[in-house]
Amino acid sequence: MRVLVLHAHPDPDSFNAALFREVVAALREGGHEVDACDLYEEGFEPVLSRAERRGYHAIPANRAPVEDHVRRIERAEALVLVHPVWNFGTPAILKGYFDRVFLPGVSFRLVDGRVRPNLQHIRKLAIVTTYGATRLRAWLAGDPPRKYATRVLRALIRPAAPIAYLAHYDMNRSTDATRGAFMARVKADMARF
Repeated sequence: MRVLVLHAHPDPDSFNAALFREVVAALREGGHEVDACDLYEEGFEPVLSRAERRGYHAIPANRAPVEDHVRRIERAEALVLVHPVWNFGTPAILKGYFDRVFLPGVSFRLVDGRVRPNLQHIRKLAIVTTYGATRLRAWLAGDPPRKYATRVLRALIRPAAPIAYLAHYDMNRSTDATRGAFMARVKADMARF
């Protein structure tokens, strides 16, 4: 299976970067073809320009500024996101990726003014993430990253596609043992992917 792995963390020495490397390695060991996209390393520009916004609905010209990323998502059969949760949201670079790459004609189509999913070639979705907050605190805040993944992204991909949401909560008080256990869980899940 062709898997696009999107990573969004600026520090290559972070636990999140280690998770990204583990995800990529486990998927490759499992025989998957992996497109490892580190948004920071690749210098992805997350800001939607005025010209891009004005041309947002101009299909297919709207893809030109991000054509390489559009081709990558269109080629993928599965998508894995690896990112931290900051202030109960995804890092700005990942939000910018969605704003600039998930365009009309790419992630959705407008049919008679209604949104129709257009990523139905994505047969599996996984999110590997870390929270500074506890699970309870994230739940009390409404857990927007989980809802985005399990509701918005789910609506764009193949109906009934399996979704895995792997979260390490309470990173502010994590230990080598909790991080090690989470890394092992991620490796096992990716090995079964």
